[in-house]
Amino acid sequence: MSDKWLCGRFEFTLGRPILMGIVNATPDSFSDAGQYPTTASAIAHARQLVTEGAHILDIGGESTRPGAAAVSLENELLRVIPVVRAMLDSGVPISVDTCKPEVMRAALEAGADMINDVTGFRGPAARQLAVDFPHCGLCIMHMQGEPRTMQKAPHYDAVVTEVTDYLLGQARKLEALGVRQNRICLDPGLGFGKTAEQNFMLLGQLHKLTALGYPVLLGASRKSMIGAATGRTVEQRLAGSLAAALAGVSRGATIIRVQDVAATLDALKVWQATIDGESNK
Repeated sequence: MSDKWLCGRFEFTLGRPILMGIVNATPDSFSDAGQYPTTASAIAHARQLVTEGAHILDIGGESTRPGAAAVSLENELLRVIPVVRAMLDSGVPISVDTCKPEVMRAALEAGADMINDVTGFRGPAARQLAVDFPHCGLCIMHMQGEPRTMQKAPHYDAVVTEVTDYLLGQARKLEALGVRQNRICLDPGLGFGKTAEQNFMLLGQLHKLTALGYPVLLGASRKSMIGAATGRTVEQRLAGSLAAALAGVSRGATIIRVQDVAATLDALKVWQATIDGESNK
């Protein structure tokens, strides 16, 4: 594994957790109930996350919650691209959370640093974009099915092995096209076609994914798996989300994708101070 991860205009030295702040420029996100439906509100929220300490911003214009309605290409572009352009001066990489190759291309042409693809670069058009823009960061995520139906009856014979094998296979497809390994990170896709039990198996055995040698992105913040374990509503899942984040970094996760940046950063600072204290004994 390289000790560097290339993300567009930026390069991260690996070894300490990287915090990704979520910017939902949508009216129907599961986690923030459309609090930022306008371009101005999404930009203001993005700037607040940078102030709170986000190392990357992840901008999405289409909700991928189970059962969410599809968004037209035109609407997604209108939601995402102005926010990308407005945040280029923020001092942190700009990631775009999309599965549409047209949105990927427009975002990269507008200056985005990273593409976060929930479909894991399955399509040849998305893979070609990874070649055409040779410096952008790439997040390959695992999803069984598609967002509208993925939670109806997820089934695996061996979830950890199947997810790990799939992600490695997708990474190898990109590398076969000439994409450098140090641009790629992997996301097990918690909540994307998995039961709560399967999500916790993936989290508990995350070291098997990190052992592949790629940075691992973990997105558990406020998700239904937290509710399943705690009985809490979406708005009450901060403590559980912090526990999941620390469980992830303890098992080798590199990038933690969250809504609650300030609180997660505090938790990671305490975790890191503990690690540093242990190494100085």
